[in-house]
Amino acid sequence: MKFNSSKIIKKILFIIPPKVHLLDIIGPAHIFYEAKEYKADIELHFVTISNDIEINSSAGLHFTKLNPFHKFQLSEEDFVFVPGIEFSLISNDQFRLTNKPFFEWLKDQYSNGANICSICTGTFLVASSGILNGKTCTTHWKYFSEFNKKYPEIELIKNRLFVVEERLYSSAGVTSGIDLALYILETEFGSKLAADVAKEVVIYFRRSESDPQLSIFLQYKNHLDTRIHDAQDYMIKHIDYSFVLQDIADKVFMSPRNLTRLFKKATGITIGNYIEKLRVDRAIQLLAEGNKVDYVSDQCGLKSTNQLRNLLKKHKDILPKDAKSLL
Repeated sequence: MKFNSSKIIKKILFIIPPKVHLLDIIGPAHIFYEAKEYKADIELHFVTISNDIEINSSAGLHFTKLNPFHKFQLSEEDFVFVPGIEFSLISNDQFRLTNKPFFEWLKDQYSNGANICSICTGTFLVASSGILNGKTCTTHWKYFSEFNKKYPEIELIKNRLFVVEERLYSSAGVTSGIDLALYILETEFGSKLAADVAKEVVIYFRRSESDPQLSIFLQYKNHLDTRIHDAQDYMIKHIDYSFVLQDIADKVFMSPRNLTRLFKKATGITIGNYIEKLRVDRAIQLLAEGNKVDYVSDQCGLKSTNQLRNLLKKHKDILPKDAKSLL
């Protein structure tokens, strides 16, 4: 089964600059590799920002047999991923001057309709091309002040895993590049493929083919509070149990009152509503797989099928047609 009905092959270019951070490039690249294994119409290309065909990463691992950037002319179907590199290069004026042809090429590809994605300090490289001027983005938390000083004309969004505006995607770095890659798969190829790929790489990303919204994993984890992430992970992993607020608070070594306050501040949603959305999301997936209602209610940590039906009625605006028949 092909996921792109138009049969247009999307080119996914991974830029490999000198001193590249490995996970910034390998994480998203592997997500798209798995998508190819599921027959998505994707081509992967690994590209230098110069004529060098061999590049040394920040960890010492070498990339070789790379293609120079100027071999590619992209369109609106295509994506360019610009990863983070050692900050000593980013702050080096000679590095930016030497690679000016790459920055001009990047600007041209954006003008042609291509989608530009940055990971971690790769946002600095994208900003050097000028295409972020007047727009919003994010980058690694460690370099917020440096970015603001260097690019005051760009609005930096803090405490976000990734930011999307007008075909410009930026992420905070490291594993957030994987979150961004999954988000792009979801928007370009549908939630079913994104869920299959996430399952393949053992990432909790519960999405059904008929679910019309962003996965709850992405929608409410777009913050950087580690304690709240831990609380969310606990709820996700134990959604088939009838846990209470005290159980979650004990797990993250917080008082229930403090947890409630910080959870709402970080996510914009209450813990109770978050748990409900987790259970509805889980129920939709299980029902779509043809499971019986009593099994679904048990797997969602609910005491009865009536409790499940009442929960689904409360959220009937997001239910697929086959689930609505149970109301």
